[in-house]
Amino acid sequence: MISVFVHRAGQTVQAEAVDPAWLDPASGVTLWADLAAPTPEEAAILRSVFHFHDLAVEDALGSLEFPKIEAYDGYLYLILHGIDFTASRHQFTTHDTDFFLGPNYLVTVHDGQARTIAGLRDLASRNERIVGEGPTALLHRIVDAMVDHYGPEVDGLEDKLDALEDEVFSSPRTDAVKRILGLKQEVVSLRRVTMPQRDAIARLARREFAMIDTEMAYRFRDVHDHLVRLSDEALIFQDRITSILEAHLSNVSNRLNEVMKVLTIIATIFMPLTVLTGMFGMNVGLPRLPGGDVAQFWWVLGIMVTGSGLMLWWFRKRNWL
Repeated sequence: MISVFVHRAGQTVQAEAVDPAWLDPASGVTLWADLAAPTPEEAAILRSVFHFHDLAVEDALGSLEFPKIEAYDGYLYLILHGIDFTASRHQFTTHDTDFFLGPNYLVTVHDGQARTIAGLRDLASRNERIVGEGPTALLHRIVDAMVDHYGPEVDGLEDKLDALEDEVFSSPRTDAVKRILGLKQEVVSLRRVTMPQRDAIARLARREFAMIDTEMAYRFRDVHDHLVRLSDEALIFQDRITSILEAHLSNVSNRLNEVMKVLTIIATIFMPLTVLTGMFGMNVGLPRLPGGDVAQFWWVLGIMVTGSGLMLWWFRKRNWL
């Protein structure tokens, strides 16, 4: 689907198609063309009308590409990523949003899942400022909203880290390792999304391109600061997950040691009892204890209880129990 918005004489209207004459900066027109999941026929305007470079068009219509900015003759080509969290796969999934920024036009190409662009597209005809401020301001508006969408996902991830941390230290569960590794995958996905975009936006903030004036550079610098904070938070999350995993493994090891200590004490207590009952159970003559045949059982039982009590006393005295 192609959506075309034209701002001229203080008004923004939606057009049916792109007039090549609008691409001339002297036309006094600001143009925004949005291609949402375009068909091959719809995508043909990238070459036939806008005359973009074949390599840029190939990247725009291709699969997931690395975030980048490239300068071509008369326009900039940008690849940035929107974010969506897929809980079932424990990762932040991304979708490409490609931008072609010219002197008086902006072309966006995406797979139709861009929430930010969909919202601005619905408002463009009713709010003249969206397109009327110029293509660079429109680019900033889209990118800034895309980065703002990272916030709730990162806050949710931090809440899960807090809950998992409390659980590991208070009442660890057997499936904690699986959950910790799942959160680690989420953090790795977050870093993979934010760090390349941070570097790409930094080029806009540094005014490497003549198309970005000082005012727009300041705005992109603010977006860059948000991405830097997100990258730093991802590093902090990774350190926290490492600490949580180490604490969990330490707790499991301590619990195992406690269980092994109890089992060892039980085995140590029953070893002499087993020897004693085995000896008196043999069909050979043994020294008779006082009291006759009936008292033999009670003598053996008393020796067993006394021996067990002495061993328990000794273990507790040595702080083994």
